[in-house]
Amino acid sequence: LHKQSSINHRRDEEILIPQTPPYSPKSLKHPRSLPRSINYLFKEQRLLFIFIGILIGSTFFILQPTLSRLGPTETHPSIPKSFSNNDVSHTQEFSVSNQNPIHGKMGRVPVGIGRRRMRIVVTGGAGFVGSHLVDKLIGRGDEVIVIDNFFTGRKENVVHLFGNPRFELIRHDVVEPILLEVDQIYHLACPASPTNVMGTLNMLGLAKRVGARFLLTSTSEVYGDPLQHPQKETYWGNVNPIGERSCYDEGKRTAETLTMDYHRGDGVEVRIARIFNTYGPRMCLDDGRVVSNFVAQAIRKQPMTVYGDGKQTRSFQYVSDLVDGLVALMEGEHIGPFNLGNPGEFTMLELAEVVKDTIDPSSTIEYKPNTADDPHMRKPDISKAKELLNWEPKIPLREGLPLMVNDFRNRILNEDEGKGA
Repeated sequence: LHKQSSINHRRDEEILIPQTPPYSPKSLKHPRSLPRSINYLFKEQRLLFIFIGILIGSTFFILQPTLSRLGPTETHPSIPKSFSNNDVSHTQEFSVSNQNPIHGKMGRVPVGIGRRRMRIVVTGGAGFVGSHLVDKLIGRGDEVIVIDNFFTGRKENVVHLFGNPRFELIRHDVVEPILLEVDQIYHLACPASPTNVMGTLNMLGLAKRVGARFLLTSTSEVYGDPLQHPQKETYWGNVNPIGERSCYDEGKRTAETLTMDYHRGDGVEVRIARIFNTYGPRMCLDDGRVVSNFVAQAIRKQPMTVYGDGKQTRSFQYVSDLVDGLVALMEGEHIGPFNLGNPGEFTMLELAEVVKDTIDPSSTIEYKPNTADDPHMRKPDISKAKELLNWEPKIPLREGLPLMVNDFRNRILNEDEGKGA
């Protein structure tokens, strides 16, 4: 009986306690929520700030195309890098970075389309020609990595670029391999020794691994003491393979052979330039070249040394003309070889007279016995470069020589001051 009354009591409590309905988000919605939202917008001028934000955003999207057109752009009619169908991975990497599908070989693009910034290696880039080439590449907006062991190069030639974020200098001998991710390789590093061949081999290996275009700076010395005058690219030369100059001559000839082997056998994109005598600022003061010898001797009030009878002929091009030719070759579609030189021909005695007129009319000439295997004539036939590269030198000797003389005079003066002279 007691148990039955307890059960009845609990039933009565359950009836008296109101049942709480289950939670529902809809049950929390206030019937007057819409007017409250409107009151929130108007309260404390929130609606005004919303309109101001919309106005600022609209103004940005309207003006953005105009601002992009006013910004600095680099427009070049061509992309110097072309791609082989065999190099699929490098082509895909290029297309991803530019967000454009690329199929097959890249050729010229319409004027007005921005030129892609290239990453370029210049071996020997702290040298005479190399430093001028680096200046041109940096000036047009590319990223440049200079590799130099400073055997003949000088840091002073590139010190003005040290603060540039697109310039990098690596002290390295190309006889040892190096791995870099680059688009183009200008191979200028070449002392007159067997390292010429090993350095070329390593740089060709790099070009093969990363799919870069490779340019070899060969020399007119591959023609030796020529029996053809002027020299065309089809001329095979007259070289003494065991002579005193053969280390340099044959080294360059072997470098050309390796370059073409990598092109034919491995599909490496290559270019070959055969450089004739070049002069200009930043040449080594005592490198043994005839122009630098004459200029340095005349400034130092020393007799100008002429070997033999002085009737040997040479052709002299100013360094900026050569740099323009190298870039035109790299960006063109022709392998070469191409002669890059000035067809203006001077005997050594005529050159000495030009130096005298420029520096010191009282300068004298000293004759010495001629060196072995010294070429009697040297003059390039540049008709191929004119036709296919649209290139020819513009600066005559009498205009370019004073620019070189000013540079030499300043350096010789500083050198003498350093010695206490």
